[in-house]
Amino acid sequence: MMYPTLAFMGIGVQELLIIGVIAVLLFGTRLPSIARSFGQSVVEFKKGMREIEEDVTSEPKDTNDKTDKSDKA
Repeated sequence: MMYPTLAFMGIGVQELLIIGVIAVLLFGTRLPSIARSFGQSVVEFKKGMREIEEDVTSEPKDTNDKTDKSDKA
């Protein structure tokens, strides 16, 4: 039985379990620190995307606020 959320490229529950076992065998005690680093990277990426989205949706700042007084004579 294939779950729709796990149907990415035909990966099922058994395949995910095998991948998990291989990851534990390869990385062992480093796996929690790798997962923590990955999580921090995802958080930073989302924060960056949110900042870019805010910059795009906010009104542009007017850089020509100064008036040239020499023209008004």
